[in-house]
Amino acid sequence: MTTTDRHILDLHRRGLLTGALALTALVTQPGCVALAQDQGLFGLGVASGDPWPDSVVLWTRLTPATPDPVPLRWELATDDGFGQVVARGEALASPDHAHAVHVIPQGLQPGRRYWYRFHAQGQTSPVGRTRTAPAPGADVPVRFVNASCQRYEHGLFTAWRHVAADDTLDFVFFNGDYIYEYAHRAAGSTPILVRAVDGPECVTLDQYRARYAQYRRDPDLQAAHAAHPFIVVFDDHEVQNNWVSDIPSVPQPAGVEFALRKAAAFRAWYENMPVRPGALPRGAEITAYRRLVFGRQMALHVLDTRGYRDDQPCGDGRKPACEAVHNPAAQVLGPAQEAWLFDSVAGNSAAMQVLGQQIFMAPRPGPHGEVSMDSWDGYPAARARVMRGLRQRGVANPIVLTGDVHRAWAGLVMVDEQALGTEFVATSISSDGDGRDADQGALALIGAHPHLRFHSARRGYTRHEAKDGQMLAEFVALPFVSHPGAEARIVARLMTEARAPGIITA
Repeated sequence: MTTTDRHILDLHRRGLLTGALALTALVTQPGCVALAQDQGLFGLGVASGDPWPDSVVLWTRLTPATPDPVPLRWELATDDGFGQVVARGEALASPDHAHAVHVIPQGLQPGRRYWYRFHAQGQTSPVGRTRTAPAPGADVPVRFVNASCQRYEHGLFTAWRHVAADDTLDFVFFNGDYIYEYAHRAAGSTPILVRAVDGPECVTLDQYRARYAQYRRDPDLQAAHAAHPFIVVFDDHEVQNNWVSDIPSVPQPAGVEFALRKAAAFRAWYENMPVRPGALPRGAEITAYRRLVFGRQMALHVLDTRGYRDDQPCGDGRKPACEAVHNPAAQVLGPAQEAWLFDSVAGNSAAMQVLGQQIFMAPRPGPHGEVSMDSWDGYPAARARVMRGLRQRGVANPIVLTGDVHRAWAGLVMVDEQALGTEFVATSISSDGDGRDADQGALALIGAHPHLRFHSARRGYTRHEAKDGQMLAEFVALPFVSHPGAEARIVARLMTEARAPGIITA
C-alpha cells in the first residue's frame, strides 16, 4: 500500500461521521418508486467487484417486504455446486444502506475463479461467479471489457448478454453513466424511447435508489454482473448531466440544494456498486480513484474526472476556444488525485499503465476549431501536465480507456504535436439508440487529424487483452438495441505496445 493509498483510507475513516450527518439532511420528494416484490428477496441480483489477488467484494441488495434489517448468510466456493466452500459468513442488510451488503472474503488464492451466493429469509440468491486478480509476479494475459453509458430508455442491454457469455474475461471495467437521472418521458415525447423509466428526475436518495433498482432488474445486466467482477466508477449522469466539482450544469429544481443532491447520488451509487469501503461517501465528497494491479502485465488506475475538475470553460458545450481554455493552471483531476496518479504509476512495475477514465482525451477539434468543453480539449494544460508527468516517470505509452461520447474511437493522445499516449474509447451499451456504422462528421475528423484512427457509431463495448507488453482492443458492435436478438460482431481489432504510443491493425 502506497503512502497516498493510506491517505485515501484515512480520509475514508475520518469522513464516516461527516457522511452520516449529511444523510440526515436528505429529504424525499413525491414520485419515488417502491421496490416490487414479484422477483423475490434477491430480485436485484448479485455482483462482485474490485478484485485483488487475495480478496474480492461480494454484493447484493435485498428487497424485503418490511423496512426492518435482514440478517443474511453468504458463502464462497471453488465450484459452482458449492461442494468446496472456502469462506462463509454473516452480514446485516440494513435499511440505512437500502438493504445492500458488501462483504469481502479474505485470504483467497490469486488468479482463480470462485462462486458465491447469499441466503436470507428462507431464500437463496442466484449464484455469482468471480475471479481474483493474478499474483503480483504472475506473467499471464489479462482479458477485460471496457463499457459505458447504458441509458435505459434508449435501448435494451443486449450487449451485456454477450459480455456475460464471454467465459474468458477476468473483469469488466465500467467507466460511467450506469444510470441516467432524467425523468420519465411519455411515448412520442422524445425521438428515442424503447422503454420507459419510472419516476421524476432523480434528486433525492429515494429517487436515485429506485432508479438503480429499475436498472438492476434488467436480466442482461444481472447476467453480466453474475458472470464477472466489475470495476466501476461514475461519470456525470449518476448525479446530473455535465456536473463538475460542486457546480451543477444547469440551475437545480426548486428547493434542491446541489450538495445534498450529490450526497444522495453518491450514497445510492455506493449502495448499488460492488466497491470497497474506501469509496463510502462522506456526504457530498467521495474518493473513487484507486489502483488495481493484474500481475506483471497491467496496472489499472481508475480516475475520477468529475469531482475535482474546474468548471467547463467558455460556458460548456462544443464551440471555438475562448481565453479560459488556455488557463495554464486548469484542473481535471485536481492536485491531490494528480499527485496520487504519479505516485501510483511510480509504485508498480506492470508492463502497461492503464488510465481508466471518462472523458475524451485525444485532441478532437472540429473544422472551425470548435472543441468539446466537457472533454480534455477544454483543459489542454491539464492534459499536457498529466501526460508529460507520466512520461517523466517512465511511462512510455499510457493507455487511456474512455467512454462518455456514445461512439467508439481509437487515437493517439497528442501534446504539442507529440504522441504521448494511446486512447481507446468504448461506445455505449444503449445510449443514443441503434446508431449507425459511422457518423460523417467523425469520418471527416479522422481525415483531417491523422492521430484519430478509428470510429464506429454502433452500440456495444470494447474487449481488451493485455499480453506480452501489448494491448489488444477489439471493438464489438451490435446492429440494433431497439428490439431483442442482436448478435455481436467485431468491427475492428487494433493494438498498441507498451514501449511507445501507436496503433496498428491486429
